[in-house]
Amino acid sequence: MSGGGERPGEDEAPNPRRSPLIGLTGRTRTFADMAGTADSLADRPLEMFVRDYSRQVAEAGGIPVQLAFDAPAAALVARLDGLVLTGGADVEPRRYGHEPHPELGRVEPDRDAYEMALLEAALAADLPVLGICRGAQVINVFGGGTLEQHVPSHSRYDVDPSGFVHHVDIEPDSLAARVYGPSITVNSLHHQVVSRVGRGLRVSGRAGDGTVEVLEWPGRDVLAVQWHPEMLPGRDPAFRWLVTAAAGAAGKAQETARVPR
Repeated sequence: MSGGGERPGEDEAPNPRRSPLIGLTGRTRTFADMAGTADSLADRPLEMFVRDYSRQVAEAGGIPVQLAFDAPAAALVARLDGLVLTGGADVEPRRYGHEPHPELGRVEPDRDAYEMALLEAALAADLPVLGICRGAQVINVFGGGTLEQHVPSHSRYDVDPSGFVHHVDIEPDSLAARVYGPSITVNSLHHQVVSRVGRGLRVSGRAGDGTVEVLEWPGRDVLAVQWHPEMLPGRDPAFRWLVTAAAGAAGKAQETARVPR
């Protein structure tokens, strides 16, 4: 994926003394979305979590924790060492001052609000954050950026999601370059992209057509990618980066707690 051989950062291991807790966001559905469900249960709410994210976190040495929507965001973040904002539904466009496009997909305003609150709490606590697809868009909107609501050429659901579709060129001297190297080949499973970049965010990776594919937040442990690394073969180095950074943050917190007042 990054030019052959072992991927950058893959030999780095998290602090073995404590496996960090990594929170994973989910999505809301009802039983009506599930085949074979009794009609009497159709309106009952569900929370769904994609296992690929959990697998990548666990294989990187972290403990994946699925975050329930009914738990207070700040209280959850206080127990976590890192956060993954996962893929899923479109961000409600009124959050960035736009009217909905006719081809806007499913939106989950409650999820938008919850993930914004989780992100705000994680930034306040200096937790490392990995945003994936929708998660990258949430980070951009949180920073005051906007999205292009419908770019159908990027929705490559006609190919295997674990297959490679296009290259991403990565800026040197960036967090993304330390994680992935100078370029990477990725999948493409989205139809929204970053338009105006949010305040404080840096574009550190673009596709050949100029689409923003990687964002990061200089001075913070925040990395956001537009593709779905959790679906690609092998252990993705972004998850190893997240778990390693989370273990370091957890270790610092433990040392701080031991300092006598």
